[in-house]
Amino acid sequence: MIKVGIIGSTGYAGEELVRLLLQHKEVEIVWYGSRSYVDEKYASIFRNVCEIVPDICKSDDLETLAKEADVIFTATPQGYLAGVLNDNILANAKVIDLSADYRIKDVSIYEEWYKIEHKSPQYIPEAVYGLCEINRGKINKDTRLIANPGCYTTTSILTLYPLVKEGIIDPNSIIVDAKSGTTGAGRGAKVPNLYCEVNENIKAYGVLTHRHTPEIEEQLGYACDKDINIIFTPHLVPMNRGILVTAYANLAKDVDYDTVKAVYDKYYKDEKFIRVLDKDVCPETRYVQGSNYVDVNFKLDSRTNRIVAMGALDNVVKGAAGQAVQNMNIMFGLDEDEGLKQIPMCF
Repeated sequence: MIKVGIIGSTGYAGEELVRLLLQHKEVEIVWYGSRSYVDEKYASIFRNVCEIVPDICKSDDLETLAKEADVIFTATPQGYLAGVLNDNILANAKVIDLSADYRIKDVSIYEEWYKIEHKSPQYIPEAVYGLCEINRGKINKDTRLIANPGCYTTTSILTLYPLVKEGIIDPNSIIVDAKSGTTGAGRGAKVPNLYCEVNENIKAYGVLTHRHTPEIEEQLGYACDKDINIIFTPHLVPMNRGILVTAYANLAKDVDYDTVKAVYDKYYKDEKFIRVLDKDVCPETRYVQGSNYVDVNFKLDSRTNRIVAMGALDNVVKGAAGQAVQNMNIMFGLDEDEGLKQIPMCF
């Protein structure tokens, strides 16, 4: 059995990790880490696991946890892991980080966008960007540190990757309009996320300043082998889960539907968790809810010579915890869908 510890187990992504890993036949959770609920019963915080999880919450002591676990998931705020990670921890356990601390390779860009000093940039070069469908070949039993991508970035990159990789679009013309459920903002009490602030409302935020922008640019830049600039605008919508991306770009080639569909199929037809939908069917968040699936599709606009590419996923599953479990499965040579076979809930 793989012994697992979760730091940040009482946040939304952490709780989703617990839900998924409890259904994983190769895993034993040995540490429910939480800074806020130390010594409290985990099931008293999330009663969905009443009579399922008898454990109490432990501290965020990574040094001790690394001696007890084979793999540690850190579902923690930006800057936490970078401030505590050291050689001893990585010598004893693999680490899958759900924050952005090791996603961006240029530390100066990280510090510029996140407005914090990176405390352990020496580990950035070895961190593997864990977007499984694109970087699977870089993840193996020797991988010590995975930078698990976020929800907006996963949706945006997977929606656009085949188009950028094959030169179908001008990558510098990309505009990403993204909408997220409120779990994407975390479980902490914040006035902008209160029920009365969110209900019956939709708003853009982080306009031209959102921290996922350089991450999307960096990864799509690798696909076309050049630096690119995009416009990324996120919106908060009154639902619990889900990310919907609608992306627009100028076509760089004269293509028809069958040509573009063949490009998506080239990269995704054998992917368990990416579903390229039938012609004219638009992705919807309800049809991926509670699952590790990503639904993508596109429409060509001959009138403007542009393409509209669309993607939907569950932000706390494929956009966080599910992708982290998928990365763990690859690291340990397991079936990639182990613990991730949940069918979308639909409503």
